Amino acid sequence: MKLNKILFFIAIATLVIACKKDPKVQDQTTQEQQETTEEKFDYVVEQFADLKVLRYKIPGWDNLTLKEQKLVYYLTQAGLSGRDIMWDQNYRHNLTIRKALEKIYTTYDGNKSNDDWKAFETYLKRVWFSNGIHHHYSNDKIKPEFSKDYFSSLLAATSTEVSKDVYEVIFNDADAKKVNQAKGVDNVALSAVNFYGPGVTNEDVTSFYGKMKSPNADKPLSFGLNSQLVKENGVLKERVYKSGGLYGSAIDEIIKWLEKAKEVAENEAQGDALGLLIEYYQTGNLQTWDDYNVAWTAATDGNIDYINSFIEVYNDPLGYRGSYETIVQIKDFDMSKKMSVLSENAQWFEDSSPLMDEHKKDSVVGVSYKVVAVAAEAGDASPSTPIGVNLPNANWIRAAVGSKSVSLGNIISAYNNAGGSGRLKEFVHDDEEYELEEKYGQVADKLHTALHEVVGHASGQLNPGVGETKETLKNYASTMEEGRADLVGLYYLMDPKLQELGLVEDWEKTGKAAYDGYIRNGLMTQLIRLNLGDDVEEAHMRNRQWVSAWAFEQGVKDNVIEKVTRDGKTYFNINDYKKLRDIFGQLLRETQRIKSEGDFKAAEALVEGYGVKVDQAIHAEVLKRNEQFTSAPYSGFVNPVLVPEMDDNGEITKINVTQPKDFVTQMLEYNKNYNFLPEVN
Repeated sequence: MKLNKILFFIAIATLVIACKKDPKVQDQTTQEQQETTEEKFDYVVEQFADLKVLRYKIPGWDNLTLKEQKLVYYLTQAGLSGRDIMWDQNYRHNLTIRKALEKIYTTYDGNKSNDDWKAFETYLKRVWFSNGIHHHYSNDKIKPEFSKDYFSSLLAATSTEVSKDVYEVIFNDADAKKVNQAKGVDNVALSAVNFYGPGVTNEDVTSFYGKMKSPNADKPLSFGLNSQLVKENGVLKERVYKSGGLYGSAIDEIIKWLEKAKEVAENEAQGDALGLLIEYYQTGNLQTWDDYNVAWTAATDGNIDYINSFIEVYNDPLGYRGSYETIVQIKDFDMSKKMSVLSENAQWFEDSSPLMDEHKKDSVVGVSYKVVAVAAEAGDASPSTPIGVNLPNANWIRAAVGSKSVSLGNIISAYNNAGGSGRLKEFVHDDEEYELEEKYGQVADKLHTALHEVVGHASGQLNPGVGETKETLKNYASTMEEGRADLVGLYYLMDPKLQELGLVEDWEKTGKAAYDGYIRNGLMTQLIRLNLGDDVEEAHMRNRQWVSAWAFEQGVKDNVIEKVTRDGKTYFNINDYKKLRDIFGQLLRETQRIKSEGDFKAAEALVEGYGVKVDQAIHAEVLKRNEQFTSAPYSGFVNPVLVPEMDDNGEITKINVTQPKDFVTQMLEYNKNYNFLPEVN
């Protein structure tokens, strides 16, 4: 479960299966905050279209031993070796299109000062950023702002060839949506994502996996997680991601580097987990995947950790298949110690929650929380990265063994130091709200991330006999889980327990800042990410809207949240924070009931009723008010480059951290060094 940069942007953003906490659109970073950094570091690489590319530092790198640096380096190489898997998973033509675009970019010697070339260059950068031709967040196909004739001239000038189908799909309306989550349609058939072959339907998927039974019903396997489902002569068949199978050439490279990493593992538990991950890549066996996750979750000692494999299921309209992802991370000891209090008190949070007693866990086990510094990312985590992650995803492992929650500290720091846009003053209701956000907003954001990951995703349990959430809640599973975890965080952000635990100086003001920011984002500011007339489709945006809209409606009678119009502008002002907390508690109780009971109709009513449709008047107003700001609504990162120094025997003696020159340079270097898949797989 990933936390997609939730409270660091005016539209940044959260699960059923690995939680990726998502960033909201950045409100503002003050000049004073920018100038308090210890040293000058150019965080901003460039900005184009609706995207901003940033850099991040790796604090503490020089404090690692050479063995630890080698471990990070090998894990990084393993992760990057699978980079092209994500491209192919996103869309079947992505690799062909990317390689054609890159050939044009690197070999064209014609006029590069005109608007057509600039439009081509921007299109390529957008495709790089999204790991394909569909927008990384909206899922809409990215439309070129150059003509077919101009593209044809580029192909001819560089002797670049593409098939007619590939040529046409860049410009036409086919495969328009990477992931289609709309109600009442065949989501599989209408999604361009390459998890399913031509002709495969929703009914095919549910029927195919409905017949599969796990050897142990109490420990259900993650059927479909690491395969593509296709029809051959009318018969459904899985193409498994493994050595010798689908993506085998890239997976063999991953295995090669993981074996090197295993040789320099920090301890036996870490080494054993790496061994199981290698075995999983070799065999594709889902029981080995569970064995690995149990071992990985229990391996909490050491300074280095990682995420690697097919994990998040957001890109599958039915929530079965995992996207390739990797994050390599170094423990931040100081911050991890400060925040470990949440893990230590996880049972108190569970016992004190407003959930029905039968939905509470008697024993919350194995919740570890760390603040980490990212050393490298690839696949689904790059260039657009989460700010927090909670794994593993299997409910039974979380209940029996526990989970790992991490906050990506240096990523959060980079967002905070990359400069703000000034949007905050435009959308806050009054000076009090502005001052609360300025003084307590960052603390509130960090705590919401931590509560979401550590407490939220660890809380609650399914009723006996109820299937996995992806099976019961189907296409609503991800947004329901993300909203549930958000609600846990919101409920406790207004609790004096946080001050008692030493996490905040003023629990009430911190909670107010958190509530203001969440409602402001959920009902208004995240809409800058949508085109006027669009529905909300991305899981995290949906959850923020249905949580906020439901809370607003429930509080109408008591004027808990007031819709204010002033000088032709709309604001949402919270009049009663205590009652709003009670409303969040009621919604948390109901959301957990829906998950625990597998109540699909209730999930559908909640999401479709509050999370999908947008108030068009407010949307138009938000877009108009936002026109004055130039900062892009989406941000992502280039990765630092780890450069080993070798002795005469070829042994690594030191590993240096360098920063890439720019976004283009890194993307071209990645294609050159990690090009392990054919164009068609």
